[in-house]
Amino acid sequence: MSPEMLAWYAGAFLVALAVLVVVHEMGHYLAARYCNVKVLRFAFGFGKVIWMRRYGRDGTEWAVSAFPLGGYVKMLDEREGEVAAAELPRAFNRQSIGRRAFIVAAGPAANFLLAIVLYWFLFMNGITELKPRLGPPPAGTAAAMAGISEGVTVRAVNGQAIETWQQLRWEVMRRALDKEALQLEVINPQREIGVYRVASDRFDLEELEKDPLQKLGLVLFRPRLPAVVGRVLPDSAGDLAGFRDGDRVLSIDGKAIAEWSELAAAARTAAGRQLRFAVERDGRQIELAATPRIVDEGGQKLGRLGLMAREGRGEAFEMTTVVSYGPVASIGRALDQTWDTSILSLRMMGRMLTGELSWKNLSGPVTIADYAGQSARLGASYYLRFLALISISLGVLNLLPVPVLDGGHLMYYLVEFLKGGPVSERALEIGQQIGFALLALLMAFAFYNDINRLVSG
Repeated sequence: MSPEMLAWYAGAFLVALAVLVVVHEMGHYLAARYCNVKVLRFAFGFGKVIWMRRYGRDGTEWAVSAFPLGGYVKMLDEREGEVAAAELPRAFNRQSIGRRAFIVAAGPAANFLLAIVLYWFLFMNGITELKPRLGPPPAGTAAAMAGISEGVTVRAVNGQAIETWQQLRWEVMRRALDKEALQLEVINPQREIGVYRVASDRFDLEELEKDPLQKLGLVLFRPRLPAVVGRVLPDSAGDLAGFRDGDRVLSIDGKAIAEWSELAAAARTAAGRQLRFAVERDGRQIELAATPRIVDEGGQKLGRLGLMAREGRGEAFEMTTVVSYGPVASIGRALDQTWDTSILSLRMMGRMLTGELSWKNLSGPVTIADYAGQSARLGASYYLRFLALISISLGVLNLLPVPVLDGGHLMYYLVEFLKGGPVSERALEIGQQIGFALLALLMAFAFYNDINRLVSG
């Protein structure tokens, strides 16, 4: 990856991180101010402070630290230092259980609110999505055995209406997690409606990061395109080989090709092996050599050139649709999307704990930075959707009943409420040690997965 591209990805990641952390901590801060609790410091990052200013009637320190993976709001608290008698009513530990819970829960709530606002904005302004139109199901898959043919568009899954490919993936995943049979209502190009029953026992949880619908035979429809390059991804194998936008590939290793699908198939089966291309450029024929990079998809080593096909307006119309709603309807859609994503995240975490879902699906900062850079390159709407998704994940993670997380504090307050007194200092100390150990283990898994993904491409 070039220095410029690396800077782009790092910038997109840091912006996302800053927005999510600041929004989360701002939730705590505003709730504390509302409850008249004195805030001593609002910090983005941990470690050495590299910038700090004091603002407000309380002289709150606003700080930026060197290590940006997180932040915190430090409030006046007798457990962390001596408090003047006049300020005791403003100490966090002197607040009622309800007020403390409100302040703690406000952080994750702010992340959910951010996601709702982002989805509301996106739904109101319109999102360009892929149509839920199906390609030919591979032989032997559940879709093929159900009799689904190429070109049909899915209108509903088990009675739930859908409009986009993303909604199709979402509904199928929700039901296939429980091995629930899928009932797909489709419409074919002749405007005839049909209903197909697809068994979901072949749904593969281990391929969530790839294409989990592939095993079911639910593949995206792709129009037949000429072998003309529409875009060359920076620092890709195709870029290094000298491909340019507008190049027409005539043959590969002497074999003539006419369609983009033939080019893609040749690249996929030649991972790490050099291919020679006859290319037409500006009316003349040139020779190029490229070695598809090896990528791991579902345990298979496949080749990738980093070339994208040129699509005309007709092909784009065949494949995409614009989804938009009015201001009021968009609020409902945003609430539904945020709720559904939160529940699915919890279910995935539960499957990891029970061993049904591999921990390799856990992503760390390197993978998140990669997704941030990719979404930013695709455009503002993709980046905002990425922010919404990560904001929901952050909110859900912080509500888990793990000591040192917001959910852990809420768990302590519940115990305090039930027993009629605060949790002992010894119990808090043990809980904190357990919480840090669990987080360290989680981060170790995440970093291991990041490194493994980098090594495997």
